[in-house]
Amino acid sequence: MKPGFDRIPDTDMYKAILTIKDEEECRRFFEDLCSPRELSSMEQRYEVARLLMQDNVYTKILEITGASSATISRVRRNILDEKGAGALKAVVERRQAEK
Repeated sequence: MKPGFDRIPDTDMYKAILTIKDEEECRRFFEDLCSPRELSSMEQRYEVARLLMQDNVYTKILEITGASSATISRVRRNILDEKGAGALKAVVERRQAEK
């Protein structure tokens, strides 16, 4: 196991995220915390999830996002996994309902 991944995550960061005031502060927070590549990967995975939940096929998602089929499959498994955390699916659904 990689160093730092064999422990229970510190919840303070997640609580801190809940204090973010608006979209601009959220963007700045994640830009401070993550590398451009990490942010791009997270944004891509979110877009893949959104497109999957709109019943788009893999080839269309690949064309739109540039994500690999392995990434699309991994995101799909996370969305379909009822035993998993389920947060990605819930957040995408909530966001779609807001629109």
